Amino acid sequence: MKVVLEHLTKKFPSRNKKAGKDVIAVNDFTFEIPDGKLIGLLGPSGCGKSTTLHLLSGLQKPTAGKIYFGEDDVTNLPAENRGVGLVFQNYALYPHLTVLQNIIFPLENRKGADKLSKEKMREMAYETAKLVQIETLMDRKPSELSGGQQQRVAIARALVKMPRILLLDEPLSNLDARLRLQTREEIRRIQCETGITTVFVTHDQEEAMSISDLIVVMKDGVVQQIGEPQQVYDDPVNLFVAKFLGTPPVNVFAAEVRAGELFIGSEPVLAVKGAPDGPVTAAIRPEGFLPCEDGRLTCALSRIEVMGRDVSVICTHPACENEAIRAILRSETKIVAGSDSVRFSLLASKVYIFNSETGERIPFDAE
Repeated sequence: MKVVLEHLTKKFPSRNKKAGKDVIAVNDFTFEIPDGKLIGLLGPSGCGKSTTLHLLSGLQKPTAGKIYFGEDDVTNLPAENRGVGLVFQNYALYPHLTVLQNIIFPLENRKGADKLSKEKMREMAYETAKLVQIETLMDRKPSELSGGQQQRVAIARALVKMPRILLLDEPLSNLDARLRLQTREEIRRIQCETGITTVFVTHDQEEAMSISDLIVVMKDGVVQQIGEPQQVYDDPVNLFVAKFLGTPPVNVFAAEVRAGELFIGSEPVLAVKGAPDGPVTAAIRPEGFLPCEDGRLTCALSRIEVMGRDVSVICTHPACENEAIRAILRSETKIVAGSDSVRFSLLASKVYIFNSETGERIPFDAE
């Protein structure tokens, strides 16, 4: 099911009546979600991603704009008639019902020509339970399940009615780290097997990048960038996107462009042909540092962390906004631990420069 958002806007009345200004949670959001894709809505708390999900589900009505499911305008259609499956952050299972009863519950509400027999509902519940691999837990109650199992029940309950789209509102935030990894892989498997168009809301950029076909990065209700996860990571349109994506985070420096050279401190660290002269903000991905004796960027070495598959070099520089610079190197790279400093060349494709005032990306050609 293709989903189209046209100039979608949601405003909430200000709690400060004297100020009189509305709070804009979603601001002029236009986007087409392709049929059968998994879309990650990504951003910090308060960016409008959950509000967007609630507008899609029908739990909230937009202040302006349109929502289409396929060719159908569902903007003013009640939530129960939209054919969506919604999985909440806290699972929202009925504690007094068994797993089977929880999964069947949405089917019991069907009326008229859509009403199903008990046998048919039971058959559909078991088919869905097998999809999420909980068919052996059907007689248990939620209190007897682990967090991951409860999440699977919630997903099964959303899927059993064969929704037109599946909406997931931060479904992994209550799970521990190992279970989060396992469950997000399961969500991707289930989405691929069912082919249901899915919108996945999260503030965790690693989750969004790992399972999404496309990610939508939001800030203060405004879409910052839309694209494939790797493309957005490699080609951020502004400083916010560059800083929000990446673990460890991008290293940010106060810098200056002079005659086609990027200066960090007093050192010309990279050729940036085409960039205008003046103060800029430079951002370097952790994997963009190449240690070498004649490197053009000199940093004070703090420590070296051996992580097995790679090595983290922790260092500092007076122009860096981060508390410490973290450079990620291959495990076979040799760094003299007793040194006071380390010199780096920079990988041009992992270096970005931005307007210091607006944060917008400044393009350049690396020689």
